[in-house]
Amino acid sequence: MTQTKRPAGPSAEHLSVQERAAIGKAARAAAPRGSHEEYEPGSGRFDPVALLESQSGARVPELVPIRYGRMIESPFRFYRGAAGIMAADLAGTPRTGIRAQLCGDAHLLNFRLLASPERRLMFDINDFDETLPGPWEWDVKRLATSLVIAGRENGFTDRERAAIVRATVRSYREQMRGFARMGNLDVWYARIDTDRLQALATRELDARRGRIVARTLDKARSRDTLQAFDKLTGLVDGQRRITAAPPLIVPITDLLPDQERETVERTLRGLLARYGSTLQEHHRHLLAQYRLADVARKVVGVGSVGTRCWIVLLLGRDDQDPLLLQVKEADTSVLAEHAGASEYTNQGRRVVAGQRTMQATSDILLGWERAEGIDGRTRDFYVRQLRDWKGIAEPQAMLPEGLSLFGRLCGATLARAHARSGDRIAIAAYLGTNDSFDRALARFAEHYADQNERDHQALVNAAARGRVSAQAA
Repeated sequence: MTQTKRPAGPSAEHLSVQERAAIGKAARAAAPRGSHEEYEPGSGRFDPVALLESQSGARVPELVPIRYGRMIESPFRFYRGAAGIMAADLAGTPRTGIRAQLCGDAHLLNFRLLASPERRLMFDINDFDETLPGPWEWDVKRLATSLVIAGRENGFTDRERAAIVRATVRSYREQMRGFARMGNLDVWYARIDTDRLQALATRELDARRGRIVARTLDKARSRDTLQAFDKLTGLVDGQRRITAAPPLIVPITDLLPDQERETVERTLRGLLARYGSTLQEHHRHLLAQYRLADVARKVVGVGSVGTRCWIVLLLGRDDQDPLLLQVKEADTSVLAEHAGASEYTNQGRRVVAGQRTMQATSDILLGWERAEGIDGRTRDFYVRQLRDWKGIAEPQAMLPEGLSLFGRLCGATLARAHARSGDRIAIAAYLGTNDSFDRALARFAEHYADQNERDHQALVNAAARGRVSAQAA
């Protein structure tokens, strides 16, 4: 597979610690830390609804109304589907010139509990559909704004929201400064596990909320393949099959006529067989012990609705030994137009490479492949386990101190993810020891939350006028 070579950065040139710190301090001249508060839409700003419509053009047509239906529910749900809109806006904001591997959609609900291969529960970033190298500050701004939007929906005051954002960005800044003092291997091995989470909850929350955290950890451990197997499948004529729940889950037997179904099934079988080559050898051996039992199309998330996503049921030793995989379409990152194209020609590989770079530990069955013949064209996909000890936050149930603690966890996690690929010493030197950047992002996040509300209303109006069709699901 051909690919372009990534330009060498300061770390590749083996600059000294002092030289890397000087790069960070020099970046303050081009983008003063206080300048990051700036956000003012230009008079010729793009039409946000038109941008969403352009994205929808390549998606499954009958699913696009579900995407719009979910996005008009609230400003926060709109924000979850509007990574492309924000990327276009961030392109016009000050840049330090220091790059790192970005999540690309670092809102607060894309940080969650996950299982490590060693069966330990970890806290990490989860969504990498938009991952790409780019300005590190873009991820921090997207995270900060998501906290303001969530805080507004919870009725938090201006002062409470500002305190939450400042605490989150301070956590990012202080963690990055800590990583700047660490060796490369120590940074790579850094992670947040349940012991640290429980210790934080015990120290900073009252007893009742501390027990809620403990129950959340226990619940995440129960959300595994067997739980998904019981929930998503049933017996049909004595055979284990994925249960229909249209329009969100539609088995392939209900979705397509026989001839088309056979083509798609053949394509997916080939994809799964080839995708194994992107795994480590011992994990390929594990995958080979399973047989394909059923396939269904599944609607996922908010921003991803309409992309081609399949859940695949495989069975191992017997019919009670399941493996559920998600095969999800990967398109060009929304950051690419503004931050530069990926070095990978396969967008599924782009997603997997970004995830493996940013996560402290990744799914052992995470891989990628390309498939021809699905909806008449060649498409890139990535593959992962459908569910493996996953727990997601419920910000609507949080008080200010709870959302602040969660934001600080997210900030620390994002700093660790950026420190693995970006020049952590330059970023830390740029951020410095005072709170200039923290305060600037608190103001930026409020400004951009205002813009998000205007864009959300534009989509609501477009649906009311019949410009777009929205469906609740």
